[in-house]
Order: sequence, then C-alpha cells, then structure tokens
Amino acid sequence: MTADLVQASWTRIDAWLRENAPRTFATLRPPAEDDEIVAAQEKLGVTFPPDLVASLLRHNGVLEGPEAFRFRSGDRLLGVVGILGDTGFMRGIDQGIDGEAAGHWLHGYVKFGSYDVTSDGLLVDCRTVRDSYGAVGRFFDETGTRFGQADSLGEYLAEEADRLERGQDAGIVTFNGRLFREAPLPARPEHRADEPLPAPDEQLPELNLSHCPTDLLHVSHLDGHEELGALIATVRYDQVVEAAQKQLRRLATETGLNDYPEVEAALNAWERGEAPPRPDQTDPLALRLRAVLARADNGRDRTLRRAAEAMGLGIWGSPYRSVCESAALRSHFTADWRADLHADLGNLPLPPIPDDRFWGALSNPAVDSGWYAAQYGQDRS
Repeated sequence: MTADLVQASWTRIDAWLRENAPRTFATLRPPAEDDEIVAAQEKLGVTFPPDLVASLLRHNGVLEGPEAFRFRSGDRLLGVVGILGDTGFMRGIDQGIDGEAAGHWLHGYVKFGSYDVTSDGLLVDCRTVRDSYGAVGRFFDETGTRFGQADSLGEYLAEEADRLERGQDAGIVTFNGRLFREAPLPARPEHRADEPLPAPDEQLPELNLSHCPTDLLHVSHLDGHEELGALIATVRYDQVVEAAQKQLRRLATETGLNDYPEVEAALNAWERGEAPPRPDQTDPLALRLRAVLARADNGRDRTLRRAAEAMGLGIWGSPYRSVCESAALRSHFTADWRADLHADLGNLPLPPIPDDRFWGALSNPAVDSGWYAAQYGQDRS
C-alpha cells in the first residue's frame, strides 16, 4: 500500500531533519485528528486519497516562516486548515473557466502544498472515477496544472527522502540548523592568463568606476542573507572589510578571474591594505575587467558579467556591499557559500533571522535603514 510508503518516507524525512536540520524539523506540525480530516473531505465534497490522509495523520502541515520545511518544488506542506483555505481559494478564482479544456483547476483537485508568495502549489487529484486518482501535480499561475510529479503522494515523499539522504549531490545543504536547496553548479569558467590586454581605444563595455567606500548600503542587500545579513550589519567595520576581502578572493578563484595578473595584483594590494587608486577606463585592471564584460556579453553569461563588476566594486567600493554581492554571486559556484561567509566573518554567534523591527532598531551609519527606523518609531509610539 502506498499509504505505508507515506509513513516509511516520513520516518526517513523526520530522522534526517532531526539530525541534520533541527530548526527545520521543528516546523513540522503534529498529526491531524481523524475527525477534522473527515470534516474537510465533507466540506470540499471529495474523498482524499489514502496517501493524503496518511500524511496528515503524520504531520498536519508545516509552520509558516523562513525556517519552514519545503519540498523540492519550494512548496510548504499544508495542514487541514490550509488545504481548506487554499483549495477553496482556487475554486473561487476559477469560476467561469473551463478547467478541463484549459488545464487549469478542476473541482476534484485538492491543494496540499503552497508556494505562499503566489497561488502556485502542489495538488492531488481526488477524482475517484479517474485512473489519475491520487496523482500529484503542480499548479502554476501562468500555465495552469501539470501532472507528472508522481503517481502518488507516497512516491513523491519517497523521492523527497531519497534527495535528503543523497545530500549535496541532490543540492541539499544545511546551515545553522536549517535545510537549504541549491541549484546544480556550473563548471568553473576557463581563462588564459596570457590573454593580451585590449588596446585602450578598443570598443568595450565601460566599467562602473563610481563606487566609493562610504556608499550607503540599503537594508535590502542584507535582508536577503537573513541571519548572516544581520551579522554583517552588526560586527565591527574592520571585520566587514576582512570578510569582503576573503569573499572577493573566493569569488575570483571560483570564476577564474584571479588567473589574470591584473586582478591578482589588485587583490593582493587590497589585502595588504593598499587601496588601489581609482583608475580610468584605460588602466590595465579596468581594461582587463572590461574585456571580461565583453566576453560575458557575447556569451550571454550574466553571472560572469556580475563577477567582473564585483571585482571593481570590491576594490573601490563599500565593503558592506562588496561582501553581500560576492556572497550572492558565490551561491552560483558553491553550495557551501553560507558556511564560507560565516567563517570569513569569524564564525561569530549568529543572531536570529532579522525582521523589520530588527532593521528599525539598527544603528549603523553605513546601512540605510531609515524606512524601517520610521516604521519602528511609529510602532513604539
């Protein structure tokens, strides 16, 4: 029975999370009650597949928030209340649409996983008269419903358990007691150190040379890094500078940009505390980075373009923005970028995931948190 596969799979998932990502495990809710599952089926006028019932009897959904356990699709498991609310909402917005013809939403679908930000999410087919009864699909705002996720929720959960147990080979990463999923990593770009510099008059994209070490950093750059962003915002300035240097060095190595002598020399000088003078567009380092920009544009390699831009930002700009930009770019090249960033910040104790009140109370002249401060002030009054 696939309902037995549900129980076995949840046992594997629970065990892995408990050991490797305890904060994520803590977001799984306890079992639902039999009577509320029965009442939900009556209210929706459907019969839940045995797998969905078995899953609800194991975990009645997942708590909301950034630490929540999410499936590989990015969807958070819904409990009985969430199933009723999200399925009812989908039925409401689909009135007047021929779902069968448009592949949109049918009355017999039940949504059990939510992307939260949009109405996208996982669903199970509850049409008992169809061969597809119990099949798992996904609804997309723009394209409607697609099946092929799994023939049953038991199979879907078993594959989820397999992915967790495979670890980084399946993009599974843990940090600070939480589960993260990373995309497949590209190969390291290849460069030739003996590539000649372009001529000063060659037509190349211009490098942004307007950066300044005193540039303000908007909170949004930090907020995306969650507890690491909060740490960057609250440590000493010299620690941020050191972390920015180490992160930029890692980025240069991972992208191969340190193969170029002009980049290597600039990084060495910055690490020695010798701030390079601001160049013009024809200085050797600027020419080298402009050549990389041209190559990235020709190959439509947006990540390489951003890496070249980050070199200029790191050497001539704000260390706060530099460390954030480097970390964000390094997520394209290594699954362990969070642990590396934490190490470069001295492995200091991590604060909680920041909220608006945290940013409102922040006092750091290098960070623009004025909007949050205004909101926080209103909250206190």
